[in-house]
Amino acid sequence: MTYELKVRKEAEQDISLIFEYYEEIIDGLGHDFLLCVEEAFSKIERNPLNYRKTYKELRRVIISRFPYRVFYFIKESTIIVTAVFHAQKDPESWQNRT
Repeated sequence: MTYELKVRKEAEQDISLIFEYYEEIIDGLGHDFLLCVEEAFSKIERNPLNYRKTYKELRRVIISRFPYRVFYFIKESTIIVTAVFHAQKDPESWQNRT
């Protein structure tokens, strides 16, 4: 089955804030983060059911090299990315986005 990946506005804002944070630390690190996010998106698109559910229908994938997770759910043939959060963030923060 072919899936379409959609990133919600809130998740785009998460990515943007994290990008800016890493760019302030080291020039170019934010771009490395974006490449790792794209890699995570590709993994999800290839096999979205491969990742376990963490809350109700919400699944997560780890972003390599960075302490962040991509949270998403599947609705019919669409993968909907709801959040990109730090691994230590309070679960209530991302649970409210389902």
